Amino acid sequence: MSKVKLTVNGKAVAVDVEDRTLLVHLLRDHLNLTGTHVGCDTSQCGACVVHVDGRAVKSCTMLAGQADGANVTTIEGIAKGDELHPMQAAFRDNHGLQCGYCTPGMIMSAIDIVQRYGGQLDEATVRHELEGNICRCTGYHNIVKAVLDAAGRMKVAQAAE
Repeated sequence: MSKVKLTVNGKAVAVDVEDRTLLVHLLRDHLNLTGTHVGCDTSQCGACVVHVDGRAVKSCTMLAGQADGANVTTIEGIAKGDELHPMQAAFRDNHGLQCGYCTPGMIMSAIDIVQRYGGQLDEATVRHELEGNICRCTGYHNIVKAVLDAAGRMKVAQAAE
């Protein structure tokens, strides 16, 4: 057992976990943050994507101990109170989800994409960047529309801050 100390969604936490515990299981089983989904357990689907120190990470590929001291943001931590994050709002407005299982990971990956590319995004880039996230329902068209829409919304939100 090891004590892992990290900041999750802006709150400091310390959790005793077995050394083999994956970050996804620390979040879901120990912190009850079940928005981060376990889809494949092999890092193929992207349902478990969270941000670790500002970068998108598949949390099923990272041991909880590797996140010791890190700042972790999950899907539960991106809205501001009742106000959805621009990416969440764009997914809603553009019908970028169907069953919703992949949506948290898609949104977290998409936020990372927009932060890395800024205004230099186009459909081909979004499709390429989302290759590590699997959706079995939507066919990706509306997901891509949502990401491109959110890129503009996030630029406006940043300018307002």
